[in-house]
Amino acid sequence: MVTPERFSNLPDYAFPRLRTLLDAHKPGGDPIAMSIGEPQHAFPDWVGGVLAANVAGFGKYPPNEGTPELLSAIAGWIHLRYGVGVQPSQIMALNGTREGLYNAAMALCPETKAGQRPVVLTPNPFYQVYLVAALSVGAEPVCVPATAETGHLPDYASLPADILNRTAIAYLCSPANPQGAVASFDYWRDLIALAEQYDFQIFADECYSEIWRDQAPVGALQVAAEMGADPERVVIFHSLSKRSNLPGLRSGFCAGGPKSIAAIRQLRNYAGAPLPLPLQRVAEKVWSDESHVAENRGLYQQKYRVADQVLSGVPGYQPPPAGFFLWLPVEDGEAATLKLWQQTGVRVLPGAYLSRDVDGVNPGHGYIRVAMVAPTQEMQRGLTLIRDCLYD
Repeated sequence: MVTPERFSNLPDYAFPRLRTLLDAHKPGGDPIAMSIGEPQHAFPDWVGGVLAANVAGFGKYPPNEGTPELLSAIAGWIHLRYGVGVQPSQIMALNGTREGLYNAAMALCPETKAGQRPVVLTPNPFYQVYLVAALSVGAEPVCVPATAETGHLPDYASLPADILNRTAIAYLCSPANPQGAVASFDYWRDLIALAEQYDFQIFADECYSEIWRDQAPVGALQVAAEMGADPERVVIFHSLSKRSNLPGLRSGFCAGGPKSIAAIRQLRNYAGAPLPLPLQRVAEKVWSDESHVAENRGLYQQKYRVADQVLSGVPGYQPPPAGFFLWLPVEDGEAATLKLWQQTGVRVLPGAYLSRDVDGVNPGHGYIRVAMVAPTQEMQRGLTLIRDCLYD
């Protein structure tokens, strides 16, 4: 059997790699899971009642793009959050953001750009779906360092003109996974202006937008609207997984220009799986409620304070402005992860597993990613063990 070469150089996904690294070794204490970004806070207690009231919907095929009520609820949330008016026809419900981030490239990336192979830009480190989406559409992935020197956001404007002329799509995650960096209004304005100049689209992965320390992150669609940019220039992606502690609901959305969303919907008609109707009914209510979001954010803000207290003396510690990850500097992320597991039972993720080697350099090599998702006391114990094991 002949297998496709386009995926032949993909490393194992981050978490199978982590299991290979750690599972042959006994933990050095009661295990504490801090490797995966799976929210552990309670989701709204009324979710079960809404689901039960709509369980008969499992007997029906759901609408591909989302129910009218769900699309209206999302449009209302976008207006409330960003002050931007979006029509339901400019939105599509997703099975979480990963599906959308992949399929949007399938639907929107051209076969050629400037008569050549198109380029897809990604930050480095990055959410792995960006890379596989680029490879799936036959594009050249260009991984741009997002390091301390660049404010943990990629400097796409520094790329040579021959790359930018071929660029079809630029992925940007804000707040960033794994570093927690937030793109400012000026950053988005400059990136959108660059996209206008070189005629590419921006895929704004904003699934951590509702978890922040002091100030709500500005949104890409908000900035594009204020600039009067081409409505097709930006596609945003959001999810209920982090905002509402519902990763198992698999509910998110993408929104953008009407032509872009029409193309994404058309691909879904042929190749996608819509969200089951009872889950769409739950999502309708969840997107319409902000009280649980504020409560959830307050819990993370408490965790930020705990992290600052425990890690204040750690060299290079940078308090994240948003998201729920810590990006902690170490000499060797893989060695530090193994040492931590063997000596304490704390399970984290090597930063290199979220990055790609470019010219022999992996920008995640000297980091570990720590998820602040465990209950606060358990998280505090885990951070204390990390500090004492790796930094004392």
